[in-house]
Amino acid sequence: MDEFMAAAIAQAQQGLAEGGIPIGSVLVKDDKIVGQGHNKRVQDGDPVTHAEIDCLRNAGRIGNYKGTTLYSTLMPCYLCAGAVVQFGIKKVIAAESANFAGAKDFMEAHGVEVIDLNMYECKRMMGDFIEKNPSLWNEDIGE
Repeated sequence: MDEFMAAAIAQAQQGLAEGGIPIGSVLVKDDKIVGQGHNKRVQDGDPVTHAEIDCLRNAGRIGNYKGTTLYSTLMPCYLCAGAVVQFGIKKVIAAESANFAGAKDFMEAHGVEVIDLNMYECKRMMGDFIEKNPSLWNEDIGE
């Protein structure tokens, strides 16, 4: 596993430790992490603080997103995929999409290269969370 996905997983674990949903994200530019975050919907009481949104907020104004890669422990949803497309991020690496298919087709239709690593560790972490917290998970995905 590369250092960037390891950092995203660490963010997901931090979110879980805080009582939130275990999804983490990292934004990389020029082989350096410029932003990282985790889902804080529960912690902040904010319905749009998904991991990728928190990551982009923490990156701040970096000017141009050309050459950036967004790592996420779960395939981004339409909200986060919209931010990816809006800012022109051209590559997304997701640890898994078994627990949530997300908006892969949407991103690809807008010229984003999407790689699904199908990582057992992340599938297990998210699957365990969903099994223990189905109502919270359904709230997160809008069901």
